Amino acid sequence: MDASGEQGGAGDKRKRRDMGRSEWSRQQTDKRGQNEQLENTKRQKREKGEFVTPIYATHFPQEDIDSEKRRPKKKVAVLLGYSGTGYHGMQMSTTEKTIEGELFAAFVAADAISKANAADPKKSSFVRCARTDKGVHAAGNIVSLKMIVEDPDLVQKINEKLSPQIRVWGIELANKSFSCYQMCDSRIYEYLIPTHCFIPPHPSTHLGRALVKMAEKEGDLDAYKARQEEVASFWDETDENYVKPILEQLPEDIRDLVEKALHIGTDDTRASSEEREEKRAPADQEETQESPAASLQATEAGPDASGEEAIDPKRLQVIQTVKQIKAAYLKAKKAYRIPPARLQRVQAALDKYLGTKRFWNYTIQKTYTDPSAKRLIKSFNANPTPIIINGTEWLSMKVHGQSFMMHQIRKMVAMVALVVRCGCDPERIDETYGPTRIAIPKAPGLGLLLERPVFTNYSRKAVESGKNPIDFDKYDKEISEFKQREIYDRIFREEEESNAFNLFFNHIDHFPGEEFLYITSGGVKAAKPVGEPSTAPVPAGETAKQDEGSATLKKTEQQEESNVLASVEVDGEEDTDLPKTGEEEG
Repeated sequence: MDASGEQGGAGDKRKRRDMGRSEWSRQQTDKRGQNEQLENTKRQKREKGEFVTPIYATHFPQEDIDSEKRRPKKKVAVLLGYSGTGYHGMQMSTTEKTIEGELFAAFVAADAISKANAADPKKSSFVRCARTDKGVHAAGNIVSLKMIVEDPDLVQKINEKLSPQIRVWGIELANKSFSCYQMCDSRIYEYLIPTHCFIPPHPSTHLGRALVKMAEKEGDLDAYKARQEEVASFWDETDENYVKPILEQLPEDIRDLVEKALHIGTDDTRASSEEREEKRAPADQEETQESPAASLQATEAGPDASGEEAIDPKRLQVIQTVKQIKAAYLKAKKAYRIPPARLQRVQAALDKYLGTKRFWNYTIQKTYTDPSAKRLIKSFNANPTPIIINGTEWLSMKVHGQSFMMHQIRKMVAMVALVVRCGCDPERIDETYGPTRIAIPKAPGLGLLLERPVFTNYSRKAVESGKNPIDFDKYDKEISEFKQREIYDRIFREEEESNAFNLFFNHIDHFPGEEFLYITSGGVKAAKPVGEPSTAPVPAGETAKQDEGSATLKKTEQQEESNVLASVEVDGEEDTDLPKTGEEEG
């Protein structure tokens, strides 16, 4: 803004202060004139190259805007659903493809928003009920805005302008003061996860070894084994039935190399391998730590990327065998069916979230003392009957909460999965509400969908005033068909192609640091601590240099945690452009 604009803004503020808000609002009647002035300012900036045109904006010639007939607008609630695949989340972005961006452009194309307001959603009081992250879906969500609703075929015309991944279910007239964000009572989300995510880490992995070692050290071995009783034989049976036949076909020298690469075999072999690693010089470690995690990950890219064409036949055979064994492990996981006892452990862990808790460890940009980190969870239930899709068993979990913070549900799911699969006491979840910062990763976004927001209080008052309630049930048939076609089938297909859940937990199991050891019998104290922004008062006499050093340390600690989590999270989502408040969904 130029100097004259700043002076004008300051003058407006002084006038409002001097005459009072109500008197000021009565003076501001020429809104059309104000909008035109704002558009002229934007147009001048565009001509100078100072204004970035949002990708959702539709621009019309000024003569078309001037000649457009003014039509009445009504405050409405737009009920919609969408598949988030390929979109940079729900929230409108000036540069990224989003659900709101496509929705707003469709409203303009269907003549539900005037040409004068076609470039700026704020002019239509556009508000979302719940933000969803990149790739996250919604069977039901709502936006509220002022819209031209004269056309009886408006819903059909809007849908004709939208991608098949986005559907408008209906449009309900609302009160003038209606805001779908402020008047939403609660929200229901569903998370779909393959049940093989609750299988323990392989005993040869970094985390698998740490679980047993820590249980022995803490005198918790018997209790740990009891919590893993129903899956105690899984890996032995898998190695016997899936892996051993592959190894038996190899020459002895190749088999030895493959076993060392995978860290499998006898305990003596594993121990000697670890001893050799400890004796290696630091210069070697980056290269030799290829086993097991890097060796497995190096095979992901294929022949060209891994250099198979240029290596000797023996090493080529090792790499190909590692790929074969990796595929065998995945096949065994997909054949897994969760027993009732394991499912009960999942539900017992989910129950730890019920009530009002301090969820600051389950989001970003929050401190332990931040009052907004307290959230109410009304229910969190796992469906007792998993479903089998393409040979993989899936579990549906539904959470009903008053509101959710950024990444909260995905982190809650990841924490429950870590607790169950690692044979951890569910009481550990209670410790996450304490003052210690814990690095909780977020589970893959493709499993999350917003089932629907709940508007019980508003709907009751709407009916009393002669308006329709907000009711997704009357669109149940259309929503069910859409959810199966565009959400469920897409989730199952994407997982089949990407193995995102398998990769996510493999990264955690092989992660060489101590940040995730809070899930062992050693508890929170066993994990490498990550930084919490300080909320303590600054003692008198502290120098600016000390303050600067503290700020630098805080930034370093936060970056360290971010790097750790980024190393195990596989969706590549960036948090740099998120709202500072963190008051967002999913």
